[in-house]
Amino acid sequence: MRRRSTFLHDPKLEVDPRQLYLSGDRFVIENLRAAREERLTVGFDELPEELWQVLRQSHELHIRWASEYIYDAIPPFVSKISPGLHVFYTPLQRQSGDLLCPLLHKVFSSTLKCSSPLSTFTTPHLRSGRFASTSSLQYHSLLPSLDSLTQYFQRYLCRHSDQQCLHSASLLNVADTVDIDYDSISHTLIFTAHWSRPPAVLYDPLTGRTTENGWSLSVNTSANAEKVEVGVLSNEPPTDPSDISLSGFLTVVGEDDHPKPTLFSFPSRHHALPPPQSQDQRYTVSFLQPTGLHPTMQISFPTASALQPPANKPADSACTLHTYLTLPSALFADKYQLSATADTIFMQSHHLTALRAISGETDLETPDYVVEKWGSNLLLELAIPPSSSSSSLPKSASSTPPNQVPDPSSRGWNITIPLHLRYLPPSPTGHSTIDIPDPILFWACTAEEGTKFPVNPFDRVNLGYEGLFGGRTMFYHLDPAPAPAPDLGAAGRRGRGNLVQRIPVPVLNTEAWGAEWVESGAVAWVVWRLWASRLSVRGEAGPKGVAGRVEADTREGGGGEGHESEKKKKKQ
Repeated sequence: MRRRSTFLHDPKLEVDPRQLYLSGDRFVIENLRAAREERLTVGFDELPEELWQVLRQSHELHIRWASEYIYDAIPPFVSKISPGLHVFYTPLQRQSGDLLCPLLHKVFSSTLKCSSPLSTFTTPHLRSGRFASTSSLQYHSLLPSLDSLTQYFQRYLCRHSDQQCLHSASLLNVADTVDIDYDSISHTLIFTAHWSRPPAVLYDPLTGRTTENGWSLSVNTSANAEKVEVGVLSNEPPTDPSDISLSGFLTVVGEDDHPKPTLFSFPSRHHALPPPQSQDQRYTVSFLQPTGLHPTMQISFPTASALQPPANKPADSACTLHTYLTLPSALFADKYQLSATADTIFMQSHHLTALRAISGETDLETPDYVVEKWGSNLLLELAIPPSSSSSSLPKSASSTPPNQVPDPSSRGWNITIPLHLRYLPPSPTGHSTIDIPDPILFWACTAEEGTKFPVNPFDRVNLGYEGLFGGRTMFYHLDPAPAPAPDLGAAGRRGRGNLVQRIPVPVLNTEAWGAEWVESGAVAWVVWRLWASRLSVRGEAGPKGVAGRVEADTREGGGGEGHESEKKKKKQ
């Protein structure tokens, strides 16, 4: 097992050398305010049997999880996915991967809608040959908590006497992202967790210290650890727009006698917008009310003029704005409706340019209770407001006449995406709710000619959308707007805002309809019994009555003729 711990602090907050202490096989950090990434590389023979049985059926397996709460994104940890659990899977040839879903149920949640990869997973729509072999199947489910993963990690991957491992696993409950990667070439499992900030309160069992809003912990070598690396870094201005530069200290615990200063750069496909663009282009997601059976998702920007391509992109780079949606099976987009060639005016009215890709369950008529697939993904290119020649001129409140229309560039910019609900199962209350993860937004920009993107120390691929672009595409991620005046002290990360939308859905009321059906059924039963008894009576009286009447008529007819003959005899 190999371990790499990285702490990324704000360049404005210098690290005091007294906060870092190295002694033999122990590296101590005291009250460090920084983002943190933990990466464990585990060999095949160190895994539980049920885990490697799944992996030996896999060509590639990539699991991604993101919190449903807003978190800070600091380079190089800026790549984004929608909240929830994402699984990208390619089985080996002649392997069905039927063991994967039971493992996901055990490790993450027993409530996951997952029966088998072939029936539940979807096939991504890849356009880039470079990423065509990354995964052949894709899955998503909302997963608010990693409690089950934490318990599995502590029980099956940590030794009972390893307090450092048990403590690190407990911190998964407050992580912002978690990645698990496996490929059949290296036969190693890489486990990565990221925290954008320290927990509000942290207790380290190795040092016995409790810290508020800071990392105070001891990173030790262990008997089963081949190598332990610790980096305390901060961002530096890059010399190349496609690069990320970091400086700070690197230490190999157990080998180095002091932290060693370092400065290095590497090309990266994922970048953050520079300030103040990162603040000006923050967005909010909502649904227009009332939602009804055809809800409309709205993505709102505070000002239209701020929606401009990244200022830190390469000079000759061309950029387009995109959103990538992850929709549950109960909600879908009509690919025919969103086709730009079908209705250009319709697309323009929603500030949409084109539907670039869609995959998953897109059948327009199937109700949700018979859909086997988890849902669908779609990539939309978004329209940006036209640049206004007057927007660059200085404005003042006194220079605008009272009757003049304000500059459109100073208004907000709303993008609307029409969606549709499937028929949901009946409910005793007559309504149900569905949770929809917020989409991610990014600028897709071309890199300079000749730019290559080798694997960097913090590379994060297999996110679902990068395979829809060419190999020389750079992604500049937009941030969601935080909740107004968050109370971080009381609510923790929940005070930063939620990335999941919940909408009500009207469904068949089983209680109301049940009472009506019982009453109607009772009336129908009584009517049927009366009708059946009437038919029975008529059936019994019919043959016997006819025979009796025939006999009576015969007797009456014979008697009548006798009387007539007797009368004739008397006359004679």
